[in-house]
Amino acid sequence: MTASLSLRRIGSAPILAALLAGCTTVGPNYNGAPEAAPVAASRGKFVRAGEAMQQTTPSSRWWESLGDPVLNQLVISALEDSPGIAVANARIAQSRAALAANRTAALPTVNTSFAAPYLNVPGNIAGNGGGRDEINAYNLGFDASWEIDLFGGTRRKVEAALARAEAAEAASADARVTLSAEIARAYVGLRARQAMLALQDRQVGIDRELVALAQQRYAAGTIPQQPVNAAEAQAFASEADVAKSRAEIAVLMDQIAVLTGKEPGALDALLQTPAPVPLPPAEVSIGDPASLLRSRPDIRLAERQLAAANADVGVKIADKFPKISFLGLLGLGGQNIGDIFDPANIVGIALPQIKWNLFDGGRADRQVEAAKGAYAEAEANYRRTVLTALQDAEGSLARFGAQRVAFGKALDAEGRARKNVDLQQQRVQAGTIGKPDRLDAERQALQLAMATAAARAELTTGFIAVEKALGLGWTADAAASGVNK
Repeated sequence: MTASLSLRRIGSAPILAALLAGCTTVGPNYNGAPEAAPVAASRGKFVRAGEAMQQTTPSSRWWESLGDPVLNQLVISALEDSPGIAVANARIAQSRAALAANRTAALPTVNTSFAAPYLNVPGNIAGNGGGRDEINAYNLGFDASWEIDLFGGTRRKVEAALARAEAAEAASADARVTLSAEIARAYVGLRARQAMLALQDRQVGIDRELVALAQQRYAAGTIPQQPVNAAEAQAFASEADVAKSRAEIAVLMDQIAVLTGKEPGALDALLQTPAPVPLPPAEVSIGDPASLLRSRPDIRLAERQLAAANADVGVKIADKFPKISFLGLLGLGGQNIGDIFDPANIVGIALPQIKWNLFDGGRADRQVEAAKGAYAEAEANYRRTVLTALQDAEGSLARFGAQRVAFGKALDAEGRARKNVDLQQQRVQAGTIGKPDRLDAERQALQLAMATAAARAELTTGFIAVEKALGLGWTADAAASGVNK
């Protein structure tokens, strides 16, 4: 009876409250990520931003500023149905389940069981002499266990799980940023290739006309065979370019279909009609470096991984300290089914337990060192992510500024070439030059028109790169819930 009284006293509320009051959380507390780019964060503007860049807050749905309804439709469809987004959302669900599981680790566990064994044994085993005895037994049992989180190991595990759940949300946001940029780049590439194909078809027509004129002059004996061969070679090369462009158009349409979660060919009817390459707005909102550090989800992902690594250190330190647990057993039973309802048959056991690994050959210390090494790695990765993000942003802004200038120059060059074609046509009508000279001028103008089409596509692609570098294309609600807002 004394032992039973002692067990009851050990489990009494005052003692338990004293134990819980003495609980502490070992390991380093997380105070946020280190400053990886203090100068950029305090500067207030990007170094490579041009005059057309505004420090106003950019829109997360940046693709809408291109003013292309088809592109808007494609991006929204991709954010809703892309397998890549589904993968990211599944990882969020996994991380949230892991967090919930870690939170329940601090709670007692209760199990119940019922057994009804039947025994048929020789009588001499049961002490009844010869023959055989039949024994029926019935047992209803309950057991509960609880480990007190005396040094905060479970709390640190919850911290780590929460940080990893938030990291999964940041990864989902990063997937949205990447996907929206990929869709827009593929769409711009498609429209640019369609524009190029139209110009190439016109070039093939000019080349064939030049071949016909060369053959006429050769038949008249005014030129040798060599100019005819050169004209034909040029026509064959132009026809080859047309074939390549048609194939690239098909590839891009299939790429866009798959990015939106559809089968290749599913979007042909929507995309096969050519449309102009959309142009970025005259003024682009880019915010400042501080807003970049807040909005880029890959930076948030690296910071949450750092927080998780910090909590992991606390988990390993807590493993070095004693663990106190309680196990309670309660049983009812006997040889008759009614015995499980008889309070007189109650059997109870309370078992407090202390575990402390006093000697492990230094294994616990090495595990703490390994966790600290993982934290150092996560911290270095965070710094690298921040610096890479800033480099990405500054580089994309520099290229975008240059692409604006290049597009303007390409337009000027094409305009001059068109004027030259008009002048050559006037000279043909005046009889001072032949038709081949005018066709050569028109062919040169087509080459410059292709260069302009390429420059236009590069300009819009540069704009897309800026928006991706700024970490746009997601909202907090969308990343957390898996639904685009």
